[in-house]
Amino acid sequence: MAAASGTGAKRRGLVEVLKALRRPKVAVMLALGFSSGLPFLLTGNTFGYWLRDEGTTLKAIGFLSWVGLAYSLKVFWAPLIDRLDAPLFGKLGRRRGWMAVSQILVGLGLAGMAIVGTSAGLGVIGAFALVVAFASSTQDIVVDAWRIEAADDSDELGLLSAAYQLGYRGALLVTDALILIAANHMGWPPSYALMAVVMTVGVFATFKAVEPARADEVMSQKAVAAALWTPRGFYDAVAGPFIAFFKTYGWLALLMLAMISLYRLPDFVMGPMANPFYHDLGLSKDVVGGVRGTVGLAFSLVGIALGGLSAVRFGYMTTLILGAILQGVAVASFALLAHAGPDLRLFSAVMAADSVGISFAGVALVTYMSSLTSLGYTATQYALLSSTYAYVGKFLKGFSGWAVEALQAQGHTLLNAYAIFFIGAGAIGLPALILCVFLARAQPKAA
Repeated sequence: MAAASGTGAKRRGLVEVLKALRRPKVAVMLALGFSSGLPFLLTGNTFGYWLRDEGTTLKAIGFLSWVGLAYSLKVFWAPLIDRLDAPLFGKLGRRRGWMAVSQILVGLGLAGMAIVGTSAGLGVIGAFALVVAFASSTQDIVVDAWRIEAADDSDELGLLSAAYQLGYRGALLVTDALILIAANHMGWPPSYALMAVVMTVGVFATFKAVEPARADEVMSQKAVAAALWTPRGFYDAVAGPFIAFFKTYGWLALLMLAMISLYRLPDFVMGPMANPFYHDLGLSKDVVGGVRGTVGLAFSLVGIALGGLSAVRFGYMTTLILGAILQGVAVASFALLAHAGPDLRLFSAVMAADSVGISFAGVALVTYMSSLTSLGYTATQYALLSSTYAYVGKFLKGFSGWAVEALQAQGHTLLNAYAIFFIGAGAIGLPALILCVFLARAQPKAA
């Protein structure tokens, strides 16, 4: 996979691409993508909506979003996931065993959040949210590795990445839309308990998945050559993936990591303020959930389909450039809603633009990062890349609430402060776009 740049892949026709979506492997990937996406907002934006309903300040909501830093730190335990079998579920195989363990822990953590609620204090519910984020990031390590190792070629990798994004975005709609309707009628704790039950979708998919034999063979050979607890084995597990990555791409590796770390900044930075914005704008949970579940769902499918087709037909780099443009414009468009007020038609239009832009960019980045990994180091290298893409964004988003309140303190109305913030969040993606254009020219020559 490491040599793939997306410039020389065979371009498949639309009919051929659609036929490939019927493969059982793709269906399993769809369910695993759903399982990966389900916990993400439940410790992030949706969690912020719950907290805002309870009267928590924007500053506290922003800082509590730092529990998501667990997703950025997963590279530190990814080498163990690459080299060790999961406790209790080792017979399922290395990838599937860790999937099962992490999915069960996510379900238990969500149940804990539902049981303690906010009445126990922000520290207690925040601790359970941290458990969910830690287990969820571990699940991401293994699901990402399985997706890359199960692909037969670069074209199938693009299809599996699109299926992963489709499942992931479907889970985001459930935890960003349907849960709001449920919370409006049942309350937040029962809604979170329901999400804990829904995690069984991932467990079922884990047992239906096929362990990637060729990857297991490579990792078994490494274990035989040097066990993890030996100095040589430990060095290979921890340092080997990074050495191999930089040896493959040379000085371009630094630019790749810089681009990846900046690529999703618009989405990350605006994320914690989206639901508080809807709350302060005066939109009801039923309206927000209804629009997200209809318009958001439909246009997320459009964005994922366009991203997958673009990756297969035009290559990774062209798709990355288009995604960077679309997501920046989509995030900035929320400023229109802040000026217009709770207009349902405009809200639907902005939601459509956001769903297309963010979904397209997600497919673009996932497919590109997947193409950069090497067999035998898949989990650790992809964890490095996916952690890199989250480091800067997850740190900066913690200040999102502070930024809005600071703009308000300067004399702007609350909604005008939101508008300025969204325009800035969209513009912050420009450095990534510039790097994408540069890499599109430099990377094929290096390969």
